[in-house]
Amino acid sequence: MQANDVVQWLKQNPAFFDEFADDIAQIFVPHNHGGHAVSLAERQLLTLRDRNRQLEGRLGELLQFGVENDSISDKLHQLTVDLMRAHDLPSIIGTLEYHLKERFTVPFLALRLWLPAGDCNLMEFSPVSEAIHKLAENLVSPYCGPYVTDEVLDWFEIGTGELKSFAQFALKTGDLPFGILVLASPDSERFYPDMGTLYLQRLSELVSAAVRRVVPEHG
Repeated sequence: MQANDVVQWLKQNPAFFDEFADDIAQIFVPHNHGGHAVSLAERQLLTLRDRNRQLEGRLGELLQFGVENDSISDKLHQLTVDLMRAHDLPSIIGTLEYHLKERFTVPFLALRLWLPAGDCNLMEFSPVSEAIHKLAENLVSPYCGPYVTDEVLDWFEIGTGELKSFAQFALKTGDLPFGILVLASPDSERFYPDMGTLYLQRLSELVSAAVRRVVPEHG
């Protein structure tokens, strides 16, 4: 008989433990963390305690995630309120920079736009290559990781090699990109490939809507 067969039989015959309680009490098994033997009942109790500690640890992680998510939601809400109060593009850009740097502690960001802007001389309207347009088109969801193109890297006033992680996402009207926002950090773990991007996606939609609110459809 295989071990699995024994387990299945015991599950199907729970009365066995009542009928042979005295015999079971005489069974001793090795202790998980020592050389001495313990009773089967004590071993089960130790196993339950280990599982309880694991569940408590997992619960603690979930509670911490909840606290962090609440904090991010609050910061995003405050950013939304302030962007709604901004009446022109310079104000929107200044508001975005303040919140990302001071509240979200993102040390570096770069924004590029290709929208009709009249005689606007903002740095954000500096010409970009066709490769950047293609990049924005391909960013169907935010990218997080250690790589950006050399052109994007040149947008940051910091030495080459000092930035270790990036978050990139397109700004869009519908499916049509009109800009790109890049967040950067010297911390290699700040924006990593497997991180969740829900809030970054919401940020991209928020900034897109704010910019299009003050920039006309046609120049």
